[in-house]
Amino acid sequence: MFPPPQPLTTLPSLPDLILTALSVCFLVSSSKPNIASTRCPFPRRFLKFPAMSLTATPSKNTSTATALNTLPPRRHSFASPQSLSDWLKPRLPSDSFASWGVKPGTKNVHNLWLEVSQGETSLADSTPPVRTVHVVLVRVTAKHGKLLVESHQELSDGNVRKRGRPLSEKMKPNEDPESAAVRGIFEELGSAIVGAGANPEFADIVTIDPNSYEMRVEERDSGSYPGLPGCYVLHTVSATVEGLPEGDFCTYEVDEYEGVLDEKNLADRAVSVKKHYWTWVSADSVHT
Repeated sequence: MFPPPQPLTTLPSLPDLILTALSVCFLVSSSKPNIASTRCPFPRRFLKFPAMSLTATPSKNTSTATALNTLPPRRHSFASPQSLSDWLKPRLPSDSFASWGVKPGTKNVHNLWLEVSQGETSLADSTPPVRTVHVVLVRVTAKHGKLLVESHQELSDGNVRKRGRPLSEKMKPNEDPESAAVRGIFEELGSAIVGAGANPEFADIVTIDPNSYEMRVEERDSGSYPGLPGCYVLHTVSATVEGLPEGDFCTYEVDEYEGVLDEKNLADRAVSVKKHYWTWVSADSVHT
């Protein structure tokens, strides 16, 4: 026969009680659901990476590859501008959303729908949503050392939008900064470049400095879409472009949505850029 059980005469020590309490707290906290942040996934401060070659092999370009691969995934697709509008209205201040395409210099919901449809923009499922967009900034310099800046734009609705920045272009999915830079130069400066019409690929016309690449992230409200927070991943490169005028000049925008939609009327309802106005300024006067 087993001996009868002995009465419990010793109590757990204080350290054991503390460890037990901590374990219980850990189990309770770990059972809480994860709540996704509605803020930009990148810090507010600028993140600059050392200059590196755009043509470097993957092993030599690990920092860039890692940074690009950890960017937030593109989210949400909408069947029509109306479905996007229905999704946005309860998530944005009504007065801000109503100003889209009405306030001078702003764009409308058709523009945002086109950006999302083409993969140029992603929208986080939050209130308010966060618009993440990758942009390449091209610092076009001339032999006299000055920097090309877009002073203002003439829009399809007749309004004028001030810019005061180097050439910028939203990047397409899986597009590298160098390819986006060349495409942006062709679309926005092509009508002013001598010889560009005979050489649309820009061989021997555009030269990208392979050691000029920098990436930083900005978190700010969108000027084009009031009330919509923006997370801008900015890829900056320097370039020289042969055949540009030496003084101030104007260029015509290549149709932004040409050939990308079967229903052209959807693109026609978006606010597009008709003319770009350019000027040469001291490189030290512009901070990008």
